[in-house]
Amino acid sequence: MPGSQHRSCFTRPRDRERLDLTTEITERTEERRLELSKLNDRWVDVNSPISYSPEIGNSHYVHSLVTRNVISAAIEVHRELGPGLLESAYQACICRELALRGIPFRTEVPLPIDYKGISLDRGYRMDLVVDDKVAIEIKSIDKILPIHEAQLLTYLRLSQLRVGLLMNFNVRMLRQGIIRRIL
Repeated sequence: MPGSQHRSCFTRPRDRERLDLTTEITERTEERRLELSKLNDRWVDVNSPISYSPEIGNSHYVHSLVTRNVISAAIEVHRELGPGLLESAYQACICRELALRGIPFRTEVPLPIDYKGISLDRGYRMDLVVDDKVAIEIKSIDKILPIHEAQLLTYLRLSQLRVGLLMNFNVRMLRQGIIRRIL
């Protein structure tokens, strides 16, 4: 069978090229793992309970470590409670989780409106402000609507904070209910 010999002749160099390419990729992967292991004390996994460390934060996003810590705490609460409770229940549980992790926060932060030199206190309150950097708006609704995002952006503008998280706990997986906004 001359055809089968001809194919095997061409297959072997390709196999060698594939093996060389696989070896190269494996070596690069190992090098990357070594780099990451050196940075292991800085690494933050969103899905695992982590402790708050304000000095860590080599990331591309504004206040990304704070938001990661908040999201991690919220995921833990959602895993324990699941969807279907009132916003106030989730808020109390997130506060407890943040306190356990040593993350500074304030609840029901008043948000006065400054209009032409007059400060109007009309009862607007942000659900949470974490580490005086990130505003958190908690929801337990069927679907996040554009008005909810507009509310968060207005709170950010009025409070002069740059980063906000809109969290809807009435979802199967909390990741589907989190929106991060930056001004």
